Amino acid sequence: MEPTADPTTTEPRWLTPGEKDVWMALAGVVIKLPAALDAQLQRDAGLSHFEYLVLAALSDAPGRLLRMSHLADLVKGSLSRLSHVVKRLEQRGWVRREACPSDGRYTNAILTDDGYAKVVASAPGHVETVRALVFDALGDEQLGQLRSACGGILSRIDAPERRTG
Repeated sequence: MEPTADPTTTEPRWLTPGEKDVWMALAGVVIKLPAALDAQLQRDAGLSHFEYLVLAALSDAPGRLLRMSHLADLVKGSLSRLSHVVKRLEQRGWVRREACPSDGRYTNAILTDDGYAKVVASAPGHVETVRALVFDALGDEQLGQLRSACGGILSRIDAPERRTG
């Protein structure tokens, strides 16, 4: 079927051959990059990539403390997924949760000293993997283009009309 841009038609807006090539490349990155990052972190640190992102975000926060809702936004995860991960990290002694003292409706996640030590020990191998798989493959201009493209895609994914519940 021929691609169409006519908004009055009921036909899907099929991808052009060039768009299909880009889509398949992006789909490959979306599938393979998280698996590669998870494999490295599991092998070297006993962490999932998402667990590492949570620890790293807390390590960068003032006082190593963030509201759970803000932390979920930073790591691009749902509050439900984050709650499950933080519970596992609490069981390992790397994070603790407390009610927010200024507003008890919120919960803060706090990185413990042991959690900080874990992220510091895990960071060099993770950063080297990210550099080898992503940054070493791109020039400065491509990095700017990638940043812009990812920002545009994320803004569409995060658009209020796309959210449910």
